[in-house]
Amino acid sequence: MGTAAIKTVDEGNCQQARREKERIIRGAAANPDRWVVAMDYVDSKGARTGRMVSPIRFLGSDRFLALCLCREEPRQFSLNRCENVHFVPAAEVIMPVMLEAYPRVPGNAVHSPATVG
Repeated sequence: MGTAAIKTVDEGNCQQARREKERIIRGAAANPDRWVVAMDYVDSKGARTGRMVSPIRFLGSDRFLALCLCREEPRQFSLNRCENVHFVPAAEVIMPVMLEAYPRVPGNAVHSPATVG
């Protein structure tokens, strides 16, 4: 019984985090002159980069199309690979935005710069 309760809480937190990411992305897409989105993105090879994007629309339930302000072109992003998603006032952003690549540490683990010594 204790394990099932913990599992439910974890799943609830995961769903809540997903809803919050989706809320922010949809909010920026609805107000592109006001908001862009900053996030950490982990690609299919496990490389983590800091991205600044202007969301355009969702492509199904788990992917969205956005103008990547770092690469200056439209890109598709998988919602489950987005972390630390937050609004940034669009007036504070000038293209191109520097793509922030995070260093890999031994063992193929990927960490943000704050956790790399």
